[in-house]
Amino acid sequence: VADFRQVFAMARAQGMGAVWRTLLALALALAVCDGFKFMVNWKVPTLDAIKAQRVAEQKFGDKKLVVVTGTSSGLGRKTAGAFLRTGQYHVVGAVRDLDKMELVAELDGFDMENFTPMQVELANFTSVRDFCDRLNEFKAAKPIDRLICNAAVYQPSLPYAKWSADGHEQQMQINFLSHFLLISLLLQEIAKAQDPRVVLVGSVTGNDNTVGGGGVYPIADLKELDGLKLGAKNPISMFDGYNFDGAKAYKDSKLCLMMTSNILHDKYHKQTGIAFSSIYPGCIAESPLFREKRPWFRKNFPIFMKYITGGFVGEEEAGMRLFQVAHDPRCSKSGVYWSWNGGPREGRGEEALEKDGQILGGGGAGGGWDSIYENDQSDKVLNKDLAQELFKYSSIVTGAEWPLANQPKSPCPTLKVVGAFTSAMNAKEEAKRMAQKPGMVAGLPNQLTAGSVSIADEIVKRTLGAASKTAQRVFLGELPEEAMKGAAQSKKGPKQALWRRVVGRPALTTEEVAMYSEQPKWRRLLRKPKAGTAPAAAAVDETKLKPEVSLESKVDGMDPDFSEEAVDMSIEASKAEKELLLAQLKEKRGGVKADTPPAKGQKVAA
Repeated sequence: VADFRQVFAMARAQGMGAVWRTLLALALALAVCDGFKFMVNWKVPTLDAIKAQRVAEQKFGDKKLVVVTGTSSGLGRKTAGAFLRTGQYHVVGAVRDLDKMELVAELDGFDMENFTPMQVELANFTSVRDFCDRLNEFKAAKPIDRLICNAAVYQPSLPYAKWSADGHEQQMQINFLSHFLLISLLLQEIAKAQDPRVVLVGSVTGNDNTVGGGGVYPIADLKELDGLKLGAKNPISMFDGYNFDGAKAYKDSKLCLMMTSNILHDKYHKQTGIAFSSIYPGCIAESPLFREKRPWFRKNFPIFMKYITGGFVGEEEAGMRLFQVAHDPRCSKSGVYWSWNGGPREGRGEEALEKDGQILGGGGAGGGWDSIYENDQSDKVLNKDLAQELFKYSSIVTGAEWPLANQPKSPCPTLKVVGAFTSAMNAKEEAKRMAQKPGMVAGLPNQLTAGSVSIADEIVKRTLGAASKTAQRVFLGELPEEAMKGAAQSKKGPKQALWRRVVGRPALTTEEVAMYSEQPKWRRLLRKPKAGTAPAAAAVDETKLKPEVSLESKVDGMDPDFSEEAVDMSIEASKAEKELLLAQLKEKRGGVKADTPPAKGQKVAA
């Protein structure tokens, strides 16, 4: 207050008018309010919090912490390298294969003091939760400045769906659902940072207002989300509830990511200050993303994209584009779909050959750092009603928990003290109003309604619900045997007759038939054996017990007819990549043997 009086005294001495003095007062008031911003996340410090803060300062210094999924290959690999070259970031690479990541890190010369690989299996929600726990323990009190949701698989050649450990179609869980869960688990830690950003890698294929998204079959379309509303679990492979299409599943997953970016912006940007955005870095035609396509496609697709359509972008340039959205101050805006004016839509032919495909236009390579712009989003991406449904049912399927989407409140300490006192008084007065008196009708109807709803739910579950599941089995049929191989699902028992599936009465086993043969028929009909006659459980030969088969082992045992068409979870392709990386590393080392990959956790010698 004394400072304010001194400022106004100086203003009068300088002959400042009343209007200018009023404007000066408003400016000072704003400065005072701005001074309270540091109190938004302020808490009374504890010894553990002080210790964690010191650990974070020693570990990271003034570097920003960025988490990138899928840094062992493709776009994520080049993006991680771009972050590390600045010297301003500590990168946590979330990968499935740590051995492969160590090979890539040495091959690309990653600064291991500022790069930490961590294992996560995006086809398993439990693994995602474990990863977040390990990440929070590793970073101590350091907030997460950037989260880059990049990892993805593309399985367009599959004639049937492959299932994750949680029973969901693999592309949809790895590309979308697990990233959805990851954001929910880390949201509070991201909100503590200054200028925090969450970037989701979308695709032109999920944006049907372009030729790449709306002119190439199949078109991304979630319809009414009937499949997701029913859990999107085996045998329901598609979010729209229709039959499986591998290429469409990938496009739908990218549409989901772009819609999620928008709904997170609407719900949490003002409250947390996090900038949520999606990007399309261009068609990375030589990316390992296409490793499950046939050899002729992998050979000719880059040529087609580079010299015919002009949509081709190299991995290095695409990595710089993703890095730019996380680093460039111009990209701190939330709710944006970022693209670059690099490739060509016109003037192909001889000019494309002369310039090696580099013609300015929209979508492909070239254009540089300043060619970034806010791209238009399709009606499907901007469908807020469907986005709300997507957010709701994805939260149910993944078990994601989100903070309430409240509007931001002033961090002024006076408001907090007065607000706490007012809330206590309000609760006391509301309790008085809820006492049983004439005219008090609010409580009883609510209780009756809740009870009737529970009864109705149980009736529907046992009638229409059971009939619906039976009809689904009858009309959609059983899944092919191949669809279960390589998936983290338990095998089904022997197929039962239709009437047995309808009434839920499985056939008797051999032991049960022998047991009931010497008993009255009514006991067999009611399945009530005479006391002491039930067959004993078969003895377990512990020498024949087999350890739990890993997902990779199941994939290795796939039907050989499909080994060249598409390999589940890219296991075989990943092995081939490892061999290529080892050969490159051997050449880089100058002839040092690298026939076998290092063991997990073992550092690769320089």
